[in-house]
Amino acid sequence: MSKTTDYLVKPGGKLTGRVRVPGDKSISHRAVMLGSLAQGTTRITGLLEGEDVLGTLGAFRAMGVAMDGPNHGALAIHGAGLRGLTTPTKPLDMGNSGTAMRLMAGILAGQQFDSELIGDESLNKRPMERVAEPLRRMGAVITTAAGGRPPLKIKGGQTLRGIEYPMPVASAQVKSCLLLAGLYAEGDTIVSEPAPTRDHTERMLRGFGYPVLTRDARISLRGGGKLVACEIDVPADISSAAFFLVGASIAPGSDLMLEHVGINPTRTGVLRILTSMGANLELMNKREVGGEPVADIRVRAARLRGIRIPEEQVPLAIDEFPALFIAAACAEGETVLTGAQELRVKESDRIAVMAQGLRRLGIYAAETPDGIVIQGGRFRGGAVDSHGDHRAAMAFALAAPRAAGTVTVSDCKNVSTSFPGFVELAARAGLSINIE
Repeated sequence: MSKTTDYLVKPGGKLTGRVRVPGDKSISHRAVMLGSLAQGTTRITGLLEGEDVLGTLGAFRAMGVAMDGPNHGALAIHGAGLRGLTTPTKPLDMGNSGTAMRLMAGILAGQQFDSELIGDESLNKRPMERVAEPLRRMGAVITTAAGGRPPLKIKGGQTLRGIEYPMPVASAQVKSCLLLAGLYAEGDTIVSEPAPTRDHTERMLRGFGYPVLTRDARISLRGGGKLVACEIDVPADISSAAFFLVGASIAPGSDLMLEHVGINPTRTGVLRILTSMGANLELMNKREVGGEPVADIRVRAARLRGIRIPEEQVPLAIDEFPALFIAAACAEGETVLTGAQELRVKESDRIAVMAQGLRRLGIYAAETPDGIVIQGGRFRGGAVDSHGDHRAAMAFALAAPRAAGTVTVSDCKNVSTSFPGFVELAARAGLSINIE
């Protein structure tokens, strides 16, 4: 049995200095996928070497793609072309990553060989019918386990046809899955989204020379083209930066600079929400790197106030809510979140896990079916369970500077999926954190 990892975080302290969090997970996954399907050698710098991305990398190696690295974020991928993948000899293990499984389903639906996607215990509880059903409409043959859960078995050799698909729920993963399947489909694949979601796939396809048309809420591409290798510098992940944005906002005396953070407008809901709460954020040295906007973000301690979070911001901050719930717990007054049902089917039921942990630390937190109501207060010390959710674990760790006593966070092993080196970086910034 693998041993668990617990965090022991002492109260007090402040966050200062300069830190660069690891590369963006969403962009790293997509860079590995498109680089593997491109013609020529794609060179990536700033790649996130977390377990999720390494799982994606291993899957393409298992399908015959040659790679050099990764080494300190540098990776060279010798692309196989869209039709050059080879039959894997065993199921492809996506570990803890819903992104990887859903996007890979789109790619594998267009291959000539049979394949199977498996995951860990947490991933095996997550809904996959949301990609399997529209892929079947395109002509794919896919079976899932009971309840539309993994593993996914995909039959090769099918002829895919482009479809027009209005997404019932805003999801960048469903949109990306269908666009990737569309690379192999006859005719046009058109996805319309009910609310804007992250657009890394569209931007990166264009970076690899593949035409993608975006008009209002409709995104379309035509099958039968090719991807051409390019160079990609992955920005620091705003989802990982979010923990430090919140930590420095709530710990008195903090003044922290987060370097080279991706500020793609489909991902900056966290900045807008924190600013609405009164956070002191300054975007400096704005620039564009490989089609993605980047900035350094200076964050200083501030008095936060509770707000009603606008529902249109929810898809633009979906991964940052565990950190934002900690901000809400330190704010004056009440924070109300609605329209966030998606949080219940992440690595954990994030609404339930965060509400339970906040209550353990003395904060009023009431779950609703699609959100939460948090009353600002004072953290006491105590023990909370992250339920194996990497973002919940990091969020609770960053609550400690404002706590009355030591905070112990259990089941933190999965933090390495998205943020290798989290404890070391947090300690360097001023958090009094140890691994138990």
